[in-house]
Amino acid sequence: MPLPLPFLRCAIALLAALAAIPGAQARGTIDRVEIRGLEAHPAMENNVRLALGVNTAVGEQQGEARLEFLLFNAEREARQALEPFGYYSPTITVDSPRGVDDRVTVVVHVDRGEPVRVRESDVSILGPGGEDPYLVADIKAFRPAPGEVFDHTTYDASRDGISRRLAERGYFDADFMRREVRVTRADFAADIDLAWDSGFRYDMGPTTFHQDYFRPGLLEKLVTWEEGSYFHQGKLDRLRQSLVRLDYFSAIDIQPRPQDASDDFRVPVDVNLVLAKRTVYSAGLSYGTESGLGVRFGMERRYVNSRGHKLVTDLDYAQNRKNLLVQYRMPAFAWLDGWYTVAASAYDEQTDYIDMRHVKLLASRSGELNDRWTAVASLIALRERWSYDMDVTTGGRLYSYSTLFYPEVTGNYIGVDNRLFPRHGLSASVALRGGADGAGSDTSFVQGWGSATWFQGMGEADRLILRGEGGATWTRNLVAMPPSLRFFAGGDRSIRGYAWREVGPRTPPPDNFALGGRYVVTASAEYEHYFNAGPWGMAAFVDTGDAFDGKNDFRLRTGVGLGARWRSPIGGVRIDVARGLNDPDSVVQIYLSLGANL
Repeated sequence: MPLPLPFLRCAIALLAALAAIPGAQARGTIDRVEIRGLEAHPAMENNVRLALGVNTAVGEQQGEARLEFLLFNAEREARQALEPFGYYSPTITVDSPRGVDDRVTVVVHVDRGEPVRVRESDVSILGPGGEDPYLVADIKAFRPAPGEVFDHTTYDASRDGISRRLAERGYFDADFMRREVRVTRADFAADIDLAWDSGFRYDMGPTTFHQDYFRPGLLEKLVTWEEGSYFHQGKLDRLRQSLVRLDYFSAIDIQPRPQDASDDFRVPVDVNLVLAKRTVYSAGLSYGTESGLGVRFGMERRYVNSRGHKLVTDLDYAQNRKNLLVQYRMPAFAWLDGWYTVAASAYDEQTDYIDMRHVKLLASRSGELNDRWTAVASLIALRERWSYDMDVTTGGRLYSYSTLFYPEVTGNYIGVDNRLFPRHGLSASVALRGGADGAGSDTSFVQGWGSATWFQGMGEADRLILRGEGGATWTRNLVAMPPSLRFFAGGDRSIRGYAWREVGPRTPPPDNFALGGRYVVTASAEYEHYFNAGPWGMAAFVDTGDAFDGKNDFRLRTGVGLGARWRSPIGGVRIDVARGLNDPDSVVQIYLSLGANL
């Protein structure tokens, strides 16, 4: 039976193409694959390499027919791999020189040629969504714009971004009316024709919490929108964040149900919650050059009762430093997301730098001002005892006592691109406190403190971190200010190369107790480099500053050092080795710290 004419033509063309490939007449082993002409464009080179079937056969001996097939397909595969980048008419040649033992090197030569550029772009939204200001802005920002290279990734991201924005803003019935891109290779031109029909915008319907422990009405206070207001996914995201911060639940699933919307286009929202384990225990060992060997125990009751109250206890018991904290928190959802807190703590420290004990009682209200600012307003009662001198008669210590009752306001700002590993942005903390003699305090005082950290990514693998701190105390009776409210410097969050609280006024030798200062000023500059932009890196830094009582006492203490960095899945891990340049107590200091260092 004679073969059909079209089949014969295809077979002849294939045989002719195979015959034109150098060295394709015998079997051989593919030694390596080289791609030339894309060295300055690693993304394109990588895409071509992934697309080449011959690349998967490196190191394997190929029969004659298989080798011919792989080489024949290489030109087509490379051509198709360049199209997503806007290059539809490249010039590609494939060479396969042979070496010893029939080892074949496949060389793909690529000349990208002229790219296809957007000639006309008609992108629109019909219906109510066409007047939505956010969607109008998205349409204006659609890329690639006329005159730009028609890059598929950019086009897909813009198209899918508008579809996603329509859903996020409640246009659940939105669909494409037109979706076409016409590429004219001869003109190196692409014409984009996109149109959506937005349909009606839905509104927020009733929100139902599915849980069986907390009293009705408690979680409903976290709903910040009114029923009947426009639907927006951001409202649900904020609710999710509020529920996560409560730490009551092990699973949170918030689902809008547009398919069950009412006749007036109101979308019901289901919030499905799985209660987390009620009590969490923690234990560990600790060691510090000052505090000595210690143990830590903690217990947290995530929810004490159906009102959502919490209880936290923490004991840190070391040889030279002991601390006990008991904290009771109650939800405060009205006005600002936050907590009412009452707490009591007892602290005892007997180190080379200080002899101190204090008891503190606290009542506070915390709140989230916005997605970047949180604030805490507190009333604090403090009773503290400390000693710097010995009684020459009895040989015992001479203690000083202070009782203070004062309000305090603190604020924390986090405006960074990534809270686990910031590359751009700023974080800051501020505190203001003050007491009055005769109003529960032994002395009148006002104290302010602030710190800020600025992050700036440098290329793909480097990061610059600048940090500054400043604090001041205004009082006529500094000796009545307890050590816990004076300023010290030194340590991993201050001046590395010096121990914690090493820098600042001290008693004369031999006791050499840390007194703490009226003022503090510190600054730091750090540069990090991550190898091949991966998780491991190193850092170099310089820290400087001082804690002091007056301008005549100010003396800069500077430390320099190197560090190792690991960008772990749960945040940064830092090990620093630093040396002080101005009479440090020890030759080097080693610091281990975890977290984003905000």
